[in-house]
Amino acid sequence: MEQFESNSPEETFEYAKRLGKNAIPGEVYCLNGDLGVGKTVFTQGFAAGLNISEPISSPTFTIVSEYHDGRLPLYHFDVYRIGDISEMDEIGYEDYFYGDGICFIEWSNLIEEILPENLINITIEKNLESGFDYRLIKIQPKKEL
Repeated sequence: MEQFESNSPEETFEYAKRLGKNAIPGEVYCLNGDLGVGKTVFTQGFAAGLNISEPISSPTFTIVSEYHDGRLPLYHFDVYRIGDISEMDEIGYEDYFYGDGICFIEWSNLIEEILPENLINITIEKNLESGFDYRLIKIQPKKEL
């Protein structure tokens, strides 16, 4: 497991940007953390690493937002408000999960039964004792087949 300690949103953005520069087609990232830990900032940095210039925002009121202007497409899922797993079938999630783009899935624990085995878990945690902007970012690499 890789860990990174960030002390500002800018550090989180830059760390994620480095990861985005090394992303390869077909990767699926599960982005976990409480509300307000910086999941959107992380996604914005990652998108910058993919050379995506479109503004990235949290897809809170849609299940998936698509960004196609970078070196790889980015599919940003927020399944927090999903009522039933069948909603994922309706949007054709398999085309995203098993395609040539990059998937970022927030609140992935709500759809665990349909997640691919070969994914990368990213957890962002706050620790107010270490400072208001402190974040511990943990990356659990995909399983080797």
